[in-house]
Amino acid sequence: MAKVTIRYWAAAKDAAGVPEESLDAVSLADALNAAIARREPGSRLHEILARSSFLVNADPVGRAAKESVALDDGAVIEVLPPFAGG
Repeated sequence: MAKVTIRYWAAAKDAAGVPEESLDAVSLADALNAAIARREPGSRLHEILARSSFLVNADPVGRAAKESVALDDGAVIEVLPPFAGG
């Protein structure tokens, strides 16, 4: 397992209750599931993550399957929820 950092932005930060956290994971899917598991049942984080885009070490994940995105030790995941604006 790799020690990774998840950074939350905007609505994801509100739902997570922290701006960032460290956890152990082998894939992006594993990291997101671990983050959800740390929250109380009914947390909005699951809903926010389902709609978010992700960067891993500043590289966009795009439409890649989250299970296929391997994480190295020290990886940084940025959670970017949809932004409203005009």
